[in-house]
Amino acid sequence: MNNSLLANDASKPELMNAPEQLLTDVAFNQIEEMIITRRLPPGSMISEVQLSVELGMGRTPIREALQRLRQIGFVEMLPRRGTLVSGIDIRQQLELLEVRRPLEELVVRCATLRATSEERAHLQILAQRMIKAAEEENMDDWIRVGREIHEAEVLATHNSMLITSMQSIHAQSRRFWYYHIGHNRAYVEGAQLHASVLNAIANEDSDAAVSAAHELMQFIERFTRSALDTF
Repeated sequence: MNNSLLANDASKPELMNAPEQLLTDVAFNQIEEMIITRRLPPGSMISEVQLSVELGMGRTPIREALQRLRQIGFVEMLPRRGTLVSGIDIRQQLELLEVRRPLEELVVRCATLRATSEERAHLQILAQRMIKAAEEENMDDWIRVGREIHEAEVLATHNSMLITSMQSIHAQSRRFWYYHIGHNRAYVEGAQLHASVLNAIANEDSDAAVSAAHELMQFIERFTRSALDTF
């Protein structure tokens, strides 16, 4: 891996003496992004030693982060070989959508009901940021804002079980999208559909939020099937 491929956030002074759990979270987020953006491509082996050097932290948080990535299907632990970046299975994405569709409806209903005023304002800002990234065709920003949207939506549900359940689903979706959306160039449509969901939640309109979420999932399924046909 090239050191320039990774923003070394862990080497910043405020993280040098950070608690172990915070370092694990930093490592998880950084390595996840490297896998999503294919800086660690499918089928590649991960070196804990090299990641430790690049992230500026010990191997314990690296190892714990990799275990979390294994739980969401990003890596595989191979006996006597090490850690392998998992491949992307398009057909598995369709199975994932079967699970995601009803959960997304639950997420938007709960978020519409329970979000605080600060959370609603934040969702509207994220909607604007995603549309801006799409219009500029900035794929990295598009994916990063998408992650923030997923996290903000589920946090707004104030339901710990939903938050945990959606983490893996959204992570797998981001990885799939990063690889395929560049070929289909569906940035703007995807951003507008996400924005409709966010704005409906912010406006406390449950029916509109569910309807917008349904349209978004329809779009995602069409997109996934088109990628399957291309593949």
